Amino acid sequence: MKLQAMATSWRFLTCLGLLSAASVHAHGGLMETDSYTSRRGHPEDRLMGFTRGTLISRDDGASWRWVCAEAMGYGSWPPERYVWLSSGDILTATGKALLRSRDGGCTWVASTAFQDLWVSSLAEHPTDGSLLYVATGRPAMTNLLYRSRDGGETWTPTSLSREAVFSAVRVAPFDPKRLYLSGWKGYAMYLFRSGDEGETWEDLPQTFPAGLEGAYDLKLLAVSPANPDVLWARVSSRTPAGGILYTVLRSDDGGRTLTSVLAQEDPLVNMDVSADGRTTWVATYNHLFRGREGESMLPLSLPTGNACVKREGGTLFACGSTWVHEWALARSTDEGTSWEPLFSLRNFQGVHQCPAGTPVKELCTPLWPQLAQQLGAPVYPVPTDAGTPDGEVPPKPDGCGATAGSAGMAPLLLSILLRRRERRAR
Repeated sequence: MKLQAMATSWRFLTCLGLLSAASVHAHGGLMETDSYTSRRGHPEDRLMGFTRGTLISRDDGASWRWVCAEAMGYGSWPPERYVWLSSGDILTATGKALLRSRDGGCTWVASTAFQDLWVSSLAEHPTDGSLLYVATGRPAMTNLLYRSRDGGETWTPTSLSREAVFSAVRVAPFDPKRLYLSGWKGYAMYLFRSGDEGETWEDLPQTFPAGLEGAYDLKLLAVSPANPDVLWARVSSRTPAGGILYTVLRSDDGGRTLTSVLAQEDPLVNMDVSADGRTTWVATYNHLFRGREGESMLPLSLPTGNACVKREGGTLFACGSTWVHEWALARSTDEGTSWEPLFSLRNFQGVHQCPAGTPVKELCTPLWPQLAQQLGAPVYPVPTDAGTPDGEVPPKPDGCGATAGSAGMAPLLLSILLRRRERRAR
């Protein structure tokens, strides 16, 4: 028994080291999903951002396969947002480059259109898949907003350029000619608005609510699908105790004034809005908040770790934590009150199926056994009709995800890594 306990402890410590080393970009340090995207016009094709690359499903979410970060080539700049065009091309902005895959995720190439500028944000027209926008955000340089009318094949700068970091561009779904762009330079916050697809721009000087005079890092989150004058952004600020406060702000007058709707110390991930604009969801590293018109924003019972949110029609998709409540993706048809689990990191089906000679095939395949061991996933997929003898219980995977006590330790690890992250930020 003593030897067994020592082996279990050693395996847990080994897994902890692997998770810490391999999961720099996860929500709080653990390997997790961090975004959800479906292909325009082909909802059976789905994609999730992942700590170590990307996960892709081509069968309506029945199975998910891995595209490793090494094959994508983004280094220490993990993608924040993806666009999957109806043509099949996938684009993502990493904060440094605009990556594009023309073969469904098997090969990724960085765009050469932006030279030394860093691509900080990517947005698409709600109905015209050929119309895209890209913002750049390299400090101490003049940054621009670019527009493409051919699905990202070519890019033309709009008239907006500033020596400021452009943090996010958003298109108003109700009036796609309306664009918003956020940015900052030091403690100077910028918000710009265009009513003609970026031909002309209006500066919107910002006066923040009381207590946020020293706020920094302004970033647009969303624009209401029902009203182009309603938008949400977030800022960061210091608490009296020296921590970081993340505040969600709302504007009902096209960005001229902002009021606080949610303030807490859990880092923000993203947000989404119902089709009628009356319900909002805000995802943080550990919770998903819901706010209905006329009510305060309150945390939902799930997910309780590693949240992200995406609305598609009347369905809500959310990231979650395999290590805390067993699923990494779930959907809800009642605005987040209840969830149907769709995917756990332990249910990986291996490496994305790509032809020989492609980066995914050559680079990801040899890395898969180690990742499977860390996640507690089978190294080789079990046939769907395979079973076990009557009465026999299949053994649990002997990986990091299956290490005794790993689920209970996840919140502790999460809090430790978050504190380390905040200390590094300070």
